[in-house]
Parts: sequence; structure tokens; C-alpha cells
Amino acid sequence: MIRDGVMVPVDQGSLKKKTAVSSSWILLDHNGHTTILDVDKYVIMRRVQIHARDLRILDPMLSYPSTILGREKVIVLNLEHIKAIITAEEVLLRDPLDDNVIPIVEQLQRRLVPDNPISQGQGEEDDHPGVRNDIDTGEENEFPFEFRALEVALEAICSFLDARTRELETDTYPALDELTTKISSRNLDRVRKLKSAMTRLTNRVQKVRDELEQLLDDDDDMADLYLSRKLAVASSPVSDSVVPNWFRNSPTIGSKISRTTSRASAATIQEENDVEELEMLLEAYFMQIEGTFNKLTTLREYIDDTEDYINIQLDNYRNQLIQLELFLSSGTVCLSVYSLVAAIFGMNIPYTWKNEHGYVFKWVVIITGIVCASLFSIITFYARHKGLVGS
Repeated sequence: MIRDGVMVPVDQGSLKKKTAVSSSWILLDHNGHTTILDVDKYVIMRRVQIHARDLRILDPMLSYPSTILGREKVIVLNLEHIKAIITAEEVLLRDPLDDNVIPIVEQLQRRLVPDNPISQGQGEEDDHPGVRNDIDTGEENEFPFEFRALEVALEAICSFLDARTRELETDTYPALDELTTKISSRNLDRVRKLKSAMTRLTNRVQKVRDELEQLLDDDDDMADLYLSRKLAVASSPVSDSVVPNWFRNSPTIGSKISRTTSRASAATIQEENDVEELEMLLEAYFMQIEGTFNKLTTLREYIDDTEDYINIQLDNYRNQLIQLELFLSSGTVCLSVYSLVAAIFGMNIPYTWKNEHGYVFKWVVIITGIVCASLFSIITFYARHKGLVGS
């Protein structure tokens, strides 16, 4: 760790054992060497020369959407748990002891180290190392440092979100199939939680997707991410005045100097909005995050279809209950008619036809039954006509 701004090399053995510190950073240079920085934000601002508002985007205590900002000398990267500052020569990554950040640190260590170029004509170049370095720099045509670091970050976040999506699919599809088989409070609550998790994950994926899409739509924003190009333009190109005449007579160095000079001239003439290299990089990961977003969209549609199917089933059950309630109500009306007749005949009122007219009871029962059956048939016919019950 660092005390009073002193940098200490990383102990890889204890990296995974320590807990994360919110103010800690890890520095990775172009050779893959790592250094832990335990400093405040003002030291970071002076080191990379950025404003406080840009550094505030990387504050884990604040909620900022996914952002890729190109500044004069740095790239500010905020992608979920990946909070980094990329320059043309080094990468500053926040919270290096976090479980999700440790694999990214390992990937950066492995992929930031450039391949060793094969040098030729070393006999004359070794005597003049300054000119040899300039020539080899012009000869190398490797991916810029900042793009290699950006590629690691994009690959990590796309893989992370895709893995979360696959886990969600693994849990959701069986839960939906179980719900269609058996509608219960437990299954409904399980699907509700999975749908909430899917909504949150969709929002996270969409933020990263929208940021990449917005970056691809603006060539000026992509041009701001070319830190090495801006650094090369700011530096002085190779001129003929600083090269001795005997260097030009050398068949090896002379040819390389001419090629370097021509390439420097071509780079000067090249338009600053030539962002084809970065555009291809961003498009590759945009397609990957688009595929993840399409998976979540398909999952949402499957959930919506399942909800529609459940609602149809519930409507069917509701119609069956309505049908049963209608039959019970019809039977109650028929019994009420019988009760009315029984109540009328049960009154203690003298009637002339009570005496020696026993056959009247038989006709009253028959007529009441016919009336009740007719009333039940009329109610059932009306219910079927209105679609309340099935045929």
C-alpha cells in the first residue's frame, strides 16, 4: 500500500486476500507493471490532469450512468464496476481489490505488454540508439495502448453482462414453465422476483449499449479517444535537418528514415476524424452487447406471453365460477318460488277450497314445478346468449 503518496509495487499473492478500499487505485503501465496507489482524488487529478467533474463520474458513492469520455490526454471510463482512467502510457483502475475487478487487472497485465519488434540492421543502429528508437517507432504498426486498454474493459463488461443474462435465463425459463403448469402463490412470487431482476439487468445493459451507440454516431467523440495520435501530433516530426548525411547513405537506416518521414507526413495530412480503427473496435462490442440486449428482450417477450397465458387461464377459471354461481342462483330462485307457494298455503287463513279439494295440492305442486323449470331454462338461455356460460 502507499503511505503519504509513496507508491509500492503490487503483491500479487495478497491481492485477492485484502478487502477493497474505496480510495485505492492500481496503476498499470505499458509494460504491464502494476503499482497500488492509496491517494486522494486531488493527487489523481494532478497526475492525469483532469477536472473534478470528470473524476466524480468514477466515484462509487455516486450513481452515474455508463460513460466513455474522451478528454485532451485521458479517457474516462465508467462501465458498471469498471472505473478507469486511460492515458497514452498507463491505466488507472479504481478499487483493484474488488472481486469483479481482479480479473480485469490480470487481463490488463497480460494484454497491455506489447510484442517485441524484430529489429534489422542493428550494426549501424546500435551506435545511434536515439535515431534507432525513432525509426522503430515509425516502423511499429501495433494497436495503440489506449485502445488495447479500452478493448479489455469493453470485453470484460460485455462478458460480465452476458454471463448475468445467461444465469437469468437459466433461472427464468424453468420458473415460467413451472408457473404455466401450476399457478400458485409461490410460483407467482418467484416469477415476480425474476422479472424485477430482468428489468434491472436490462436497464444496465441498455445504458452500456446506448453509450456505445452514441459514441459510434459521433466521429468527433471517437476522434477524442485517439490519445496516441494527439500525442504524436503534439510532438515534433522527424526532420531531415537532424539526420546526418552519412545516415542517408546507409542502405538500412536511410531507407527507414525515408519511410518514417513519409509516414509522418502522411499522418500530418491525415484527417483527425479518421476513426475507422476505433469504429471497428466499438462496433464489435456493440454487436455483442446488442446480442445480450436481444436476449433480454426475448426473455421479456416470453414473460409477457406467459403472463397472457396465465391471464387467459385465470379468466377461464373466473368464467367457471361465474357459471357455477349462476346455476346456484337459478336454483335458489326456484326454491324461493316453492317457498313462496308453501308460505301462502301455510297461512292460517280459512279457504273454501281446503275442504274436500285434496286434488288441489297435486296441481299446485305440478304447476309450481313447471314454473320453476321454465324460469331456470329462461335464465340459462339468457346467460348463454350473453356469453356468461359455455355451451
